[in-house]
Amino acid sequence: MKGGWADTERHGLEPIAQATYTARRRAELSARFPGELLVIPAGTAKVRANDTTYPFRPSSDYVYLTGDQSQDAVLILRPDEHGGHQATAYLLPRSGRENGEFWLDYHGELWDGRRNSLAENRQLLGLPCDDVRTLADLLGAAGGPVRLLRGYDAGVDAALDGRTTAEGDEAFRETLSEMRIVKDAFEIADLRFACEATALGFEDVVRTLGSDAPTPERRIEGTFWTRARMEGNDVGYASICAAGSHATTLHWIRNDGMARPGDLLLLDAGVETRNLYTADVTRTLPVDGRFTPIQRKVYEAVYAAQEAGIAAVKPGAAYRDFHDAAQRILAEHLAAWGLFEGRTLDEAHALGLQRRWTLAGTGHMIGLDVHDCAKARTELYVDGTLEPGMVLTVEPGLYFQPDDLTVPEEYRGIGVRIEDDILVTEDGNENLSAGLPRAADEVETWMARLRG
Repeated sequence: MKGGWADTERHGLEPIAQATYTARRRAELSARFPGELLVIPAGTAKVRANDTTYPFRPSSDYVYLTGDQSQDAVLILRPDEHGGHQATAYLLPRSGRENGEFWLDYHGELWDGRRNSLAENRQLLGLPCDDVRTLADLLGAAGGPVRLLRGYDAGVDAALDGRTTAEGDEAFRETLSEMRIVKDAFEIADLRFACEATALGFEDVVRTLGSDAPTPERRIEGTFWTRARMEGNDVGYASICAAGSHATTLHWIRNDGMARPGDLLLLDAGVETRNLYTADVTRTLPVDGRFTPIQRKVYEAVYAAQEAGIAAVKPGAAYRDFHDAAQRILAEHLAAWGLFEGRTLDEAHALGLQRRWTLAGTGHMIGLDVHDCAKARTELYVDGTLEPGMVLTVEPGLYFQPDDLTVPEEYRGIGVRIEDDILVTEDGNENLSAGLPRAADEVETWMARLRG
């Protein structure tokens, strides 16, 4: 069992495409915490049931700084005498046949497949790599201040128990989140690809919708997931495949209903690329290809709001401007429909009465996380100013619950959201998901073409 195996070590490997970018990101992080030991785990497998685990997905901050997706890995930035840091990725090496680890160990390659050797990872990632099984001794012997991305690796957390402070670790998490607010060229290209792949998934779904018979929401979910796995790594979040009145539930992910002709289908889904950047796109589609008059009325109100929101995305604008612009347009339509019970538009808008039917905010940052940069400080995110390189969603909606007696019966059970991924440019914005039509007439034409 121990002998007769070929040498499969690979040599002369080219660095991964983002290696130069991850090096710059590590340098920026180093400059923010001189003299401190910085610890960023990738994370460990999470149990799904008994002895089975969910597919592993590393922490976004680890990926951002390394480009690596290895389970149980840890990035260490160790302060040096020059005021900077020496970065090392601590990873599992190849499992050996000579000691039986290949067959018997929990991480044996017979079970999980081949992984890169440490030497191979040094070439691919462009930074030193060492055996993660030596990390406990290093952490135990390290002196000086330490910052830890806590909550991803219980073993690392335990090894540094009492060595860090909650306030320091939270500030570290905030910094990592804030570094990702403005995307670099690699990230923008990957998000553009994610949107293009997502558009293909939406086309696949349209082709499955029946004009004369119901289509299961789970078939819709599976159709999009297949495209996500073909083009990228997975879906970036649980797909919302909400037909009929399910569309009034913001995060309908049970997907156990039927999309019936005459209904609307609210499909909120995104492809996660192999580099783990995700799109986040929503279209609300007439299942049989044609909007009814009341569906079109609601849809066009949301479309007008989204147009106003997208127009407000530009460098120098306040982050909240696109939300305010979209909300104002929705309030105008709701007032015109007589839903504010005698209050003027300005009164209703000032009181936020439209929120009964608009429910959620109008967007968020996207990137490695679908709700990216979530730990950034308020003053740099939602109270901040838009800059070129930021990527965010604009996703207004109207949701009339089936049991809402404050609206005419014809509105009840209708939910509409339109969502696109918008890049802030030097002179305005670019809609990265513009490959999917948005205007009602364009949607109907597009669906008719796809269904032939």
